Amino acid sequence: MNLKLYVGNLSFGASEEDLKKLFSEAGTVQSVKIVIDSYSGRSRGFGFVEMASKEEAEKAISQINGKTFMDRALIVSEARPQKKGGGEFQDRRDRNR
Repeated sequence: MNLKLYVGNLSFGASEEDLKKLFSEAGTVQSVKIVIDSYSGRSRGFGFVEMASKEEAEKAISQINGKTFMDRALIVSEARPQKKGGGEFQDRRDRNR
């Protein structure tokens, strides 16, 4: 079972390859995704790393959470499930009233 981890407080200069190298110290990395702002094309300062097993994910959390990487203290935790349905303007009221 793969386990997805949230990685926050990333340096804007960090690459997916940098994260893969860092997390591979804790185990087998299945995938890495840094979230990119669609307007600026820059990193939004967070991403996701998918580890091969729950044990490796727990090891990565304990080893890397709070560790300084590229002058930033990383935040690493288990990723929350993505919300289903709805878009950005789902709860927006009708402005023509």
